[in-house]
Amino acid sequence: MTTVENLYKNFGVLADAKDKAGEHLEEYQSFLEAVKGSTGEKRLAAQFIARFFKYFPDLATKAINSLFDLCEDSDITIRKQAIKELPHLCKVCPEHVPKISEALTQLLACDDSGELGYVQSSLVSLFPCNAKGTLEGIFSQILAEHEEDDVVRDRAIKFLVLKLRNLEEDTVDKDAEDYIMTEAKKVLQDVTKDEFISIMDLLKNLKVMSTVTGRQQLVDIVTDQADLEEPFEPTDMDCVDRLISCIKTATPLFSKNVHSKAFVAYICDHVLPVLNQLARPSPDVNPELEILRLFAEISEFCGELDKAEERMEKLYNRLTDYMPLPPSSENDTPEAVSEEPKLNFSFVECLIFAFHQLGKRSPGFLTDEANQERLKDFKLRLQFFARGVQVYIKQLRAALQGKAGDSLKTEENKLKVVALKTTSNINTLIKDLFHTPPAYKSSVSLSWKPLMPKATTNSKSVVSPGQKRITPITFESNGTGGKKPAPNSKHEGQQLYAPPSGKFSNKAGNYPNTGERGGGGRGRGRGFRGYGRGRGQGWTYNRW
Repeated sequence: MTTVENLYKNFGVLADAKDKAGEHLEEYQSFLEAVKGSTGEKRLAAQFIARFFKYFPDLATKAINSLFDLCEDSDITIRKQAIKELPHLCKVCPEHVPKISEALTQLLACDDSGELGYVQSSLVSLFPCNAKGTLEGIFSQILAEHEEDDVVRDRAIKFLVLKLRNLEEDTVDKDAEDYIMTEAKKVLQDVTKDEFISIMDLLKNLKVMSTVTGRQQLVDIVTDQADLEEPFEPTDMDCVDRLISCIKTATPLFSKNVHSKAFVAYICDHVLPVLNQLARPSPDVNPELEILRLFAEISEFCGELDKAEERMEKLYNRLTDYMPLPPSSENDTPEAVSEEPKLNFSFVECLIFAFHQLGKRSPGFLTDEANQERLKDFKLRLQFFARGVQVYIKQLRAALQGKAGDSLKTEENKLKVVALKTTSNINTLIKDLFHTPPAYKSSVSLSWKPLMPKATTNSKSVVSPGQKRITPITFESNGTGGKKPAPNSKHEGQQLYAPPSGKFSNKAGNYPNTGERGGGGRGRGRGFRGYGRGRGQGWTYNRW
């Protein structure tokens, strides 16, 4: 039986032999036999096997398996020692990286946080030896058949997302990045929602993805994941959640060179017509507003939209649902006044922004000869809504007048600031659309997005308390030459509605949920499960 003393003695023989250590086969074999010994002998065996590994290539497989045995020892100190030594084998023999990487990936399932740290550190240290080989070992476990709630798969994906971005420059070369892309596509064929988000985060951090071609590849992957060829089921929470998650993932990738037309077209064709039917798992979740906000963000980069007139029609119909006509004077009774139109600023900001963006690509939608009645109707709606917006802006400015610093950090004042930005955005876009012909020149920063360091020069969305009074939008004062609706038009007798004043609702303008969308089942191949607890209920005119 090999003892600690014998191990130290054999170590001395090999150390003294230096480059001729390979001639002392018997001494090295004593280290391999020691993995079956006592605690002290096992710890020494782990160190000595790795130390002289390169001199005994014929025993490489047996040596590696001996360390694997120690990685499964009942004593955690021995397991940690063996885990720590495994990468040393690869520094001298990089061809063993895939096998050792696969074994270390399996060890990610360990329960002890300290041991898990050793495993992760050892995996990281393999990348400089052979980055692609390390990835081969990790992906072999991610793609392996596992139980539904397999810890190895989850932790391996998270490891790649968190650790690859922190590696030194050029550790992962183009060949390794191409391998990641290839294997990630295989993983995405069967993922949960959380896994999908993690894999996309992994791909976004690759250097190759910083190019236009790379970003387009990512958009294509997300588009495929969104299953846009399938019908949209508004009452299916999984279907709604999948679409929202995919758009959120793709949004940062869109630009003037990488277009969002597939998602914009899908929303126009399939989502807007059934917007009010979307599954709502709880009262504090508003999928309609979340989808509309995403729609507004991506509308800017839709490029040349196929069937533009047809899709503009669907967007216009949804927008006018939230932009009512002025109440008719003949119905101006106490009962009619009590049923004031509901002006939903949050929804209108999203829809009118998207309409403004798509209108640039289809200006004839409002100006063609056949659409003159539509334009007349739309201007009445714009004028009426603008009156409500301007009254609200005036009240918000008055409420924020003189407030600065900490006083603006209260929850109520934060909401008022967002509300002011929302209404100001709407007012700016209405002014553009009220031109003759409608213009599409103004630029605004959407109210739920953080302000850029420098405001756009032609943006009118950011206003401050005390700014001069807004000029009302009327037929007489906005480029129509003082023309009023024709006496025989269908709008005859309709008067502009003066909205009521009142206290600003403390429910107004909730921010959207910026955290991860909640929960969800782990079963792969069953779509994104569950719908997160979002805020962002939006706010409406009649909540004063």
